[in-house]
Amino acid sequence: MAEHTSSSITIEAAPAEVMGVIADFARYPDWTGEVKEAEVLDTDDQGRAKQVRLVMDAGAIKDDQTLGYTWTGENEVSWTLVKSQMLRSLDGSYLLRPVGTGTEVTYKLTVDVKIPMLGMIKRKAEKVIIDRALAGLKKRVESGPQA
Repeated sequence: MAEHTSSSITIEAAPAEVMGVIADFARYPDWTGEVKEAEVLDTDDQGRAKQVRLVMDAGAIKDDQTLGYTWTGENEVSWTLVKSQMLRSLDGSYLLRPVGTGTEVTYKLTVDVKIPMLGMIKRKAEKVIIDRALAGLKKRVESGPQA
């Protein structure tokens, strides 16, 4: 398996509340800077997203991608690339673990772009993506219920 990048953050909320925000793909454009559109294409028998189309705009990199999601219990979700214009592969996951009065969220990500890129630069880009996502998730969850 390819080398992945990971990071963790503690969010002052219960795991179910954090997972509720993670699973609410329609609201991603509200709290993630890079996701401009999100559309759930397919759901499982519990109503959770199985396939999601995301339109991304991260400045120089713009992409229209579809991701396949796998939900493991109540505290883990992983995804893999189904199709993309810019990426060869993308695998990621959120793992939630209760800690004290909050939740430790660990985000793992492996990205392979279609254009050549040095491994060190790719891992730095993965780290930036992860850190922004975790900071956005923390801010969104801790700001309370949204209308």
